[in-house]
Amino acid sequence: MTVLRCGAMLFDMDGVLVDSTPAVARVWTVWAQKHGFDPDDVVHKAHGRPSIATIRELLPNGKHEAENREVERLEIEDITDVVALPGALDLLRAIPEMRWNIVTSASRRLAEVRLRAAGLPVPKHLVTATDVERGKPFPDPYLKGAEVLGISPTECVVAEDAASGVRSGKSAGARVLGLRTTSTDRELLTAGADWMADNLSALSLDPLEQKAGLTFLLKTKK
Repeated sequence: MTVLRCGAMLFDMDGVLVDSTPAVARVWTVWAQKHGFDPDDVVHKAHGRPSIATIRELLPNGKHEAENREVERLEIEDITDVVALPGALDLLRAIPEMRWNIVTSASRRLAEVRLRAAGLPVPKHLVTATDVERGKPFPDPYLKGAEVLGISPTECVVAEDAASGVRSGKSAGARVLGLRTTSTDRELLTAGADWMADNLSALSLDPLEQKAGLTFLLKTKK
C-alpha cells in the first residue's frame, strides 16, 4: 500500500469516473469521416482536451463554434453504453462533499448528461470547458477546480487518464495519479504522473485518518 495525503481530490471525468470511450470514438469517427481525416488520428487528438481545441487544430479556417455544437449534440445523444468505471461511485460517496470536484474538458451539458447516465453524482462546483479560457494541458482547469473548493492546488491530488490532463494538473502544482484506462504508462509517466493505478478501485479512503484532510490507501502492484 502507498499512503496519499491531500486536502482534496480533483477528478477528470471521461476515462477516470466515466467510461465513455466507445461513444467518444464513434462521434469523432463520424466527424473525421465527414471532413476527410483519419478517424484513429482524430480520436487520439481529441482525447483529454476540449473539443473545440481539436476542431481549431484540424479545421483552422472552419466554422469552429458551429462544428463544436454539432460534436456536442452527437455526444449528448450517444450515451447508451456510458457507465461508471470501477471504484468511482464508492470513492465519490466516501469523500466529503467539499473535498472533491470534477474537472473536465467536456461542456457542462455533456458532463451532466454523462455523469447522470453513469449513475454518478454531479458536484456542486463542477468545472467544465466553459468555465476557463484555456483548457488542458494548461493549468487553468485544475487551478479553477482547487479555487472553488477553497484549497490550494498544491494540497490537491488529481486523478487523470490522459497526458494532457496530467500536464494540466502538474502545471497547476498538484500531484497526479495516472490511471491506465486509456493511456499507456509511458505516456502518463512522461507527462509527470506521480503514481499509477489501473482504475479508481485501487484507491480507498482511510476512515481513521481524516483529521486534517484526506488520507487514501493506494494499492500498488509488485
